[in-house]
Amino acid sequence: MTIRRVPVKQVMVDKFELVDGLITVEAALQLIGDKGLEALIIDKRDEHDEFGMVLLSDIAKQVIAKDKSPARVNLYEIMAKPVVSVSSGMDVRYCARLFDSFGIHRAPVIDEGRVLGVVSYNNIVIKGFALNGS
Repeated sequence: MTIRRVPVKQVMVDKFELVDGLITVEAALQLIGDKGLEALIIDKRDEHDEFGMVLLSDIAKQVIAKDKSPARVNLYEIMAKPVVSVSSGMDVRYCARLFDSFGIHRAPVIDEGRVLGVVSYNNIVIKGFALNGS
């Protein structure tokens, strides 16, 4: 079986929210619940800054497990920053290798300084193989 090239843009989801790092975890959880998200992208503060990301697992590990109040913790306190990102044209095979190398499961898709979406192992496996006719 020959696997054809599948770019990240064909498997990523464009359902994401770009938020300010100053919002509370409580507000973030409301947004995540309302929109059905698994991650939030934290916007840059200025042109020289980098994007950040908060996953549900970050909230579980750094807020819930430590018995902190979601109303008193801001996203910037628990976010990963800078985040490993991928370009929309990257082949999903290389994206999967990058995830493995860095021990991550999800990354923002960024082209020319703009967030286009989010890609995860799930997207790569489910959508990537579907596109290959497997």
